[in-house]
Amino acid sequence: MNRRVVKDMLDVAGAAMVGAESGEIGLQLIDEQDFDMILVDLRMPGMDGFEAIRRIRDRGDAKANLPIIVVTADTAIDLRERCLRQGADEVLFKPVAMDSLFDAIGRMLARGAGDGMIA
Repeated sequence: MNRRVVKDMLDVAGAAMVGAESGEIGLQLIDEQDFDMILVDLRMPGMDGFEAIRRIRDRGDAKANLPIIVVTADTAIDLRERCLRQGADEVLFKPVAMDSLFDAIGRMLARGAGDGMIA
């Protein structure tokens, strides 16, 4: 449901989003397609978001540097810092407000990401 809400928000801005049902599928999509940034939930079937971020950052190619925005319902006090230490560039907490999402994406685009294709 949350993935659908984020997709609807991105549709409003004209950004394309490719959704993945699990971390494994997301990593496969990154292998097969080019993206400008990645949105990662920390709770996914099969693999948590921390593992997905680690695998992305451990790649031996340019995709290891893709901007990663964590979108999570977790509320641990040190979660933001933990996500950033693991390699995330931004952390958004659910429920995600449209302006917060667009602000985070804008910061990523300003740092050099491409033209709006989001995994």
